[in-house]
Amino acid sequence: MQLTDEQNLVIAANGNLVINAVAGSGKTTTLIEFAKTRPPGSKILYLAFNKTVKTEALAKFHAAGLKHVKVETAHSLAYDHVVKGSNYQVSQGYKSYELCDILDIQTGDRHTDYIIATHVSRFLSMFCNSKATKVQELDYREEITDVKAKAFVINFYSRIEQLTRELLAKMDKGEIAITHDFYLKKFQLGNPVLPYDYILFDEGQDASAAMLAVFLQQKGVKIIVGDIHQQIYGWRYAVNSLQQVEYPVFHLSNSFRFDDEVALIANKIIGWKKHLQLPASVKVKGVGEAGELISTRATLGRTNLSILLNAIAQWQHGEIKSVYFEGNISSYTFADEGASLYDILSLYNGKHDKIKDKLIASMKTMKDLDDYIEKTEDTSMKMIADVVKEFGNRLPGLISELKNNHASDKESADMIFSTVHRCKGMEYDEVTLLGDFITEDKLKKQIALAGGTSIDERSKNKLAEEINILYVAVTRARYRLRIPPEINPLRTVQLSEQPMMQLSNRTSLRKYLAEETMPYQRMSETKSTGRTGNHGKRWTDEEEEVLLELYKNQYSVKEMAKSLGRGEAGVKIKLMNLGLLDDGELY
Repeated sequence: MQLTDEQNLVIAANGNLVINAVAGSGKTTTLIEFAKTRPPGSKILYLAFNKTVKTEALAKFHAAGLKHVKVETAHSLAYDHVVKGSNYQVSQGYKSYELCDILDIQTGDRHTDYIIATHVSRFLSMFCNSKATKVQELDYREEITDVKAKAFVINFYSRIEQLTRELLAKMDKGEIAITHDFYLKKFQLGNPVLPYDYILFDEGQDASAAMLAVFLQQKGVKIIVGDIHQQIYGWRYAVNSLQQVEYPVFHLSNSFRFDDEVALIANKIIGWKKHLQLPASVKVKGVGEAGELISTRATLGRTNLSILLNAIAQWQHGEIKSVYFEGNISSYTFADEGASLYDILSLYNGKHDKIKDKLIASMKTMKDLDDYIEKTEDTSMKMIADVVKEFGNRLPGLISELKNNHASDKESADMIFSTVHRCKGMEYDEVTLLGDFITEDKLKKQIALAGGTSIDERSKNKLAEEINILYVAVTRARYRLRIPPEINPLRTVQLSEQPMMQLSNRTSLRKYLAEETMPYQRMSETKSTGRTGNHGKRWTDEEEEVLLELYKNQYSVKEMAKSLGRGEAGVKIKLMNLGLLDDGELY
């Protein structure tokens, strides 16, 4: 195997170090060669990001004959130290109504109880993923941005903090099942000593502060590997460990996944960080070979909502006959809290007897759901509610059709659908991006709204993560990338002049800058559901032209909906599909 000069420098290095590896740069291959050259008898630990990566790494290290390398995830390590051999039982987590019973939350208003419980659950997650030793060292209020949600948390803060401490105490005593976050936290607080000479910490940009604290206190040689531009789990309280230490930094800048055309797009997107006064770091070099055979095609979106809508659109238009959803199609129809699309549809129809989820069942109307969403900042619930409001009773049938034609494996599907978070670490021959990602224009606008040059660190990190999400999406492509022009940093024409741009190893970049290659996917055509107006119906070209004109003239969503005889959710969805709606406006 011919290694690059950059790889050879890493392999020859001694002592603690950081390896900043761009997408597709062969970091696992580099780590395998690194492990091969360590002194005989060395004990090496490879920490994988999740179980899937662990399984793949196990196979690769085993194939290389490296039986002295132990492959674990942070949670598997913590489980062996805390749970194994104890009386602890492990739970996947608790729903709001369960926490209300466990903690005896009773304010006199069940709706308020559930909102408090939701914030307790999030405070618990925030603490368990932090390096703090006590709950009181953290201020959960700083995590809340929505005005109504923040007002609620401030009003009930002492109660939320106390209940979070009570929940931790119950888990610690074994009175209730512990969560995965809890035993990782207990592992960290126990100051464990790991008997390894070398520890290879993969995907370091998405490590929790708790696990980073465990890693840094070890005596062995510490290697942090990752890509600072692939940090996309800040909402899970991840910290970019590559930038948290002062180790010598080595770079792997050659991507073997794609060629220089995709690399050019990736570098331009990373370059947007200049607006946040953040360095672009290493330049991505595309050295991948051209591929003639397109076996896997994927459509990637920023949110579950955009993916679900586009899948429905392509299916209804007969463009695909089989689909594959990364992470299971059912996960796209459930909110993080656990409420399903079908429960919200039953609430929408006033059929409370059909609602299975206790949280949704506690709500009298959709207005109660909207209030809950506002006071908890539950964006996943918001997305599902918007889909229900737009498609109504046609939705179960559409979802059922997709499920009935779901391929057993991605290689046999006409189209793979995925959010960026679900396809992290994967690659596809052809990638089509939807229009709900950050754009440079949106970025500039949001920076201005957040204070311009006085933007606070939290807002800066959040916007940087949006850039990272687009970068990760673009770099999933091996041979062909199809990207909307308003997202594409190389665009030379306006949205109305060129609906989609495609990059291919077999066709020059200039040709695709000059030609129109793919129209936007339109909303699926729908039949009447008995509702008045145009709710759920396919958008005509004329309606889109009117919508664009109204948008350009800065009409509000409510005014646009009224003018077109459509629901506000439907207008938001269409604007999002066209790439014209900022994330803040959507949620």
